[in-house]
Amino acid sequence: MSPTAKSELHPATAAEVTEALRAVPDVEVLENEPLARYTRFGVGGPARWIVNIPGVPALQQVLSILDRYGVPRFTLGSGTNVIAPDEGYPGAILRYLAARYSIRDVWLEADAGVELQRLVDATIEQGLAGLENLTGIPGTLGAAIYGNAGAYGRSIGDVVEKVRVLAAGQLRDMEQSECAFAYRESIFKQHRTWIILWACLRLTPGDREALRARADEIRRVRDPKYPSHMKCAGSIFKNLLVDSLPEVVRAQVPRELIREGKVPAAYFLEKVGAKGLQIGGMRVADYHANLIYNTSTGTASELIQLITELKTRVRERFGVELEEEVQYIH
Repeated sequence: MSPTAKSELHPATAAEVTEALRAVPDVEVLENEPLARYTRFGVGGPARWIVNIPGVPALQQVLSILDRYGVPRFTLGSGTNVIAPDEGYPGAILRYLAARYSIRDVWLEADAGVELQRLVDATIEQGLAGLENLTGIPGTLGAAIYGNAGAYGRSIGDVVEKVRVLAAGQLRDMEQSECAFAYRESIFKQHRTWIILWACLRLTPGDREALRARADEIRRVRDPKYPSHMKCAGSIFKNLLVDSLPEVVRAQVPRELIREGKVPAAYFLEKVGAKGLQIGGMRVADYHANLIYNTSTGTASELIQLITELKTRVRERFGVELEEEVQYIH
């Protein structure tokens, strides 16, 4: 679904909100900042507030203020997998920045704000296996857990032991079995007001050199496809579960393309002429049908139009509904 507009607060009320937020110790409050500066796609109009939050006590105070004034909110990680609307956001964008981590034996404990790549590198250095396949995936640990990020047959949910969230103002520790991890899914997508704060991961002993070689091999493949300077979110659509496809469609898919029970969305996109398709400043890569990037001054509206066009083509040709991996700020 595309972003939906919300009504703005009365200016006098907005001023009160700003004053209250700025009174919270160690919290940084920015007003009317373009979201394009905070998203990898480089799109998005001004957010009424961007609130940078260092820890749990400050977060609880911020949420209390927003609830008191009825201010809508959206929790943002590194902005690597989101689309922000051109008109901006009338509420508060919360950025939880706590980023401590520790490793003891096979256990990794980390705040949600730590960059995933830091954890990948740190665990490899300690000779611990479980995160090496996730090397090169941008974003924070919290966002990775939210979307059950993964690559090359492994997902972060595989190694999650426990997740701490703030839900309805209460701290709650959730076991892996409660997180409902599935392909690019988790319970956190069903409860978007919950905020992931911390996680404990259980890894396994491994050979440090072999783990580093595996990670380096993945980066040699991944980095040319998704260079760090490219304004993109990686794959735009989820791959499709083979068992969910109509039999007539399943019969068309070459068996060698099916991996871990999934068919690449790129297969269907290539068949409908996605490569090189462009709307405004947004373009599908010539070398990867499931990659959309901002060529320069593309907008969220153009991006959504392009996504909609691709979904329509696949639906009309195959009767299959593509689902975005990217999330919308709304």
